[in-house]
Amino acid sequence: MTKEELHAAAMALPGTTLDLKWGDDHCYCVGGKMFAATDGAYTNLSFKASDIAFEALTTTGRAEPAKYLARAKWVSLNDLRSQDPAEVAEWVKSAHGIVASKLPKKQRAELGIA
Repeated sequence: MTKEELHAAAMALPGTTLDLKWGDDHCYCVGGKMFAATDGAYTNLSFKASDIAFEALTTTGRAEPAKYLARAKWVSLNDLRSQDPAEVAEWVKSAHGIVASKLPKKQRAELGIA
């Protein structure tokens, strides 16, 4: 997956904003809450995963628990360019949905999230 493909997939989701944190990390957020993050060069990707996806991705070695965020069920892909764009786009969409579902109902409505 390329930088452009990841950016397009994340920004296409309702209410998504891009925030630069910790120097050069590109963080994709919904309602001010981060759901995916990558380094400035887009070489790796960390994202919020469901409990099942976290277990599946980390036990098979496809991803590793994200540093500092593993307890919150975040995973990290170390070589973004070698990943299937459609699959990563689905993981990002799922991460967005998990985080957005925890926002207050009024905020979700304001952001156009059903």
